[in-house]
Amino acid sequence: MLPDYSVIAWLLILFSVYLTGVSKGGFAGGFGTLSVPLMALAISPTQAAGLLLPLLLVMDVFAVKAWWGKQDATEVWRFVPGLFIGVAVGTLLFDSLSEQGLRLTLGVITLLFAAYMLLKPVAKKPISSRWALPAASVCGFTSFMAHAGAPPLNVYLLPRKLSKETFIATCAVSFAVVNVIKLAPYMWLGEINVTSAWASLLLVPIAWIGVRNGLWLQSRVNETLFYRLVIFAMFLVGFNLIWQALK
Repeated sequence: MLPDYSVIAWLLILFSVYLTGVSKGGFAGGFGTLSVPLMALAISPTQAAGLLLPLLLVMDVFAVKAWWGKQDATEVWRFVPGLFIGVAVGTLLFDSLSEQGLRLTLGVITLLFAAYMLLKPVAKKPISSRWALPAASVCGFTSFMAHAGAPPLNVYLLPRKLSKETFIATCAVSFAVVNVIKLAPYMWLGEINVTSAWASLLLVPIAWIGVRNGLWLQSRVNETLFYRLVIFAMFLVGFNLIWQALK
């Protein structure tokens, strides 16, 4: 049995899943962060997060397979303790937030990420590996709350001066790890249920197409223009979610 969503809700879900797949494929990495906020315009943030996680795990299989062997394994292992910490904190705080509180949190995270991508500074020197734990902890928390782990991870990884392929591969493996960690808490909290699982299964082909297109788009599309369009969309969505939460 599928969720009884409106046509607009399903269109937002389809676009969000596709955008996440494109991001997982390595094109405009991190912009899958827009997915849950977009869905939350039409369905509850909890439903959006629960619907997307199984799809993220499927996309992770495609992405990790495509990039495996190019990741910086040392960096990934540095992230693991922090990812567990962040997910644990998210799990403990989850029940304390109402649906409006979740919308407000999503809106703030979305605006912060959009501002970061718009204004992100260029690091003049590599950052110390000691920052891996706090960066991964914040990543685990924001990933748990809104599948938005990219900003804190990027803040740490970009100054590490990895090659483009190593950076994409390291992100792909790290996000796969945090998504596996989130699975049990999501099931325990009821974010993933039989109904959401059926909907996720139905959307697997869209996820696969998104990942394949993301791999294809890397060398063929002006990524700067794509960045600007998505940043603009994130500002609109972020403000809309905050307005919905506060009205």
